[in-house]
Amino acid sequence: MVPVNAVAEIRRKVKDLGGEAVEFLSDLVRTRSLSGDEGDVVRLVSSRMKESGFKGVDVDRFGNVRGVIGDKGPLIAFDAHLDTVDVGNPDNWDGDPFSGDVRDGSLHGRGASDQKAGMAAIVYAGKVLSALDSDLPGFDLPFRFMGVGSVQEEDCDGLCWQFLVREDGLRPDCVVLTEPTMCNVYRGHRGRMEITVTVAGVSAHGSAPERGVNAIYRMADILKELEALNDRLTEHPFLGKGSLTVSQITSTSPSLCAVADSACIHVDRRLTMGETRQSAVDEIANLPSVRRWQGRVDVLTYDKPTHTGFVLPTDKYYPTWLLDEGHPALDASRRTLDGLGMVDCGPGRWTFSTNGVATAGMFGIPTLGFGPGDERQAHAPNERCAVEQISRAIEFYALFGFELAAGVGWGDPDGRR
Repeated sequence: MVPVNAVAEIRRKVKDLGGEAVEFLSDLVRTRSLSGDEGDVVRLVSSRMKESGFKGVDVDRFGNVRGVIGDKGPLIAFDAHLDTVDVGNPDNWDGDPFSGDVRDGSLHGRGASDQKAGMAAIVYAGKVLSALDSDLPGFDLPFRFMGVGSVQEEDCDGLCWQFLVREDGLRPDCVVLTEPTMCNVYRGHRGRMEITVTVAGVSAHGSAPERGVNAIYRMADILKELEALNDRLTEHPFLGKGSLTVSQITSTSPSLCAVADSACIHVDRRLTMGETRQSAVDEIANLPSVRRWQGRVDVLTYDKPTHTGFVLPTDKYYPTWLLDEGHPALDASRRTLDGLGMVDCGPGRWTFSTNGVATAGMFGIPTLGFGPGDERQAHAPNERCAVEQISRAIEFYALFGFELAAGVGWGDPDGRR
């Protein structure tokens, strides 16, 4: 349980610092940070972490920034990705996409919900916890609070955590993703893959198409069967149905006056529980039209450098994950909500994908989500985040670790997994 005096002090501190956290979020939104170009925002977060009492603040080779409050007990990593997508058509925005302005109770701008509000809440939760040592004589923090500002998530979700776990040896006891959840607890989402299907043809002059074999016509057969395949994919009662959509088609030919000698489609495949990389590839490879036209099915590879120049190649396969509803971390989240007087709507799920594909999907680290903002704002014009949710997130982050550290069986590695 959380000491009563600690709860009161945390809530008082959050009330005092809420406005400062909102100003920090404005600074974050004004600092542009497309995937692969997050250097400026990383430096901003690093500086504010140091000012807020985080220890060992460091930017790793991949380009993630992190710092820790506390020196014993379970290590809880609170993750926020610092990169954003671009603004799209600026005519769809009512104002400057990077204004960071507050109006009508919300902070506006690209990244406000997805997901710089989560980063602002992490930093100020750390600041609140750092101050408890001086404000409460004899106080001893029973957990380690790690803030992680991760990079390149929008381009390749989870790659930052592949680096942190595999290359840097970091393995927290629990990860809290601060992606937008409207300040509800989430426990998973579908996985995804990026797949291409390629078929060959034979070029000929466009004036005599009968002399060649048109790869685009062959691909048309495959497209019809893929559309039908989507309708019969697996359904899961909590995560929802697996899905696929063809998001791009390209072709080659000697000229625009020639028969296409190859065609390639890009498939966005969403994986529900029970579907695997191999099963998704096999479903496509075994379609009658793919077999008839000897189509090649490939999983794509990602190998773009981060803002530090680091390259960590990975296949574009991002596993499905779902935290068990009876897990101690979820029990701790329920107690935290109850202690804050927040409504517990029951654990939800994201529609999109997050860094949880690595922390939980690849490495089995207990992972849950709680973040300010609305996922419907993600990648949309006129993105915004309700200001009051930032303070609620700060309170949750500051108090969650107390409940987690006090949870029955948390000290036993087998009991917490």
